[in-house]
Amino acid sequence: MHKGSCLCGKVVFQVEGDFENFYLCHCERCRKDTGSAHAANLFSSTASLSWLTGQESVRVFDLDGHIKSFCVNCGSALPNLQMDGALVVVPAGSLDTDVSTRPDGHIFVANKANWDEKLENVTVFDRLPEENHE
Repeated sequence: MHKGSCLCGKVVFQVEGDFENFYLCHCERCRKDTGSAHAANLFSSTASLSWLTGQESVRVFDLDGHIKSFCVNCGSALPNLQMDGALVVVPAGSLDTDVSTRPDGHIFVANKANWDEKLENVTVFDRLPEENHE
């Protein structure tokens, strides 16, 4: 069982069951709807999704089959049902519980952002870096 929520806490959900796949998607639509290099989504054809609180704050946007659910209050990405309810898709970052699996792979890498290269070589900070006060 997994639990998750949105940033403002109005929406809380639970996913009961196992995830079969975990992909990092670099397609143009996933980059647009996350504002990042890729989306990180978990997929299950056997799990069930339940809204514990705030279901009335969940909206679904569907652009020709590219489906994104989000909280109308804070904009956080939330789970959704696809393929006529046969597939539960959960943004990994929306979960409050640990994910026990690693991503299965990067998909649509032909569409990845031009700055999404050798990120392991970028400086790492434990928190927001201090500003340079010159």
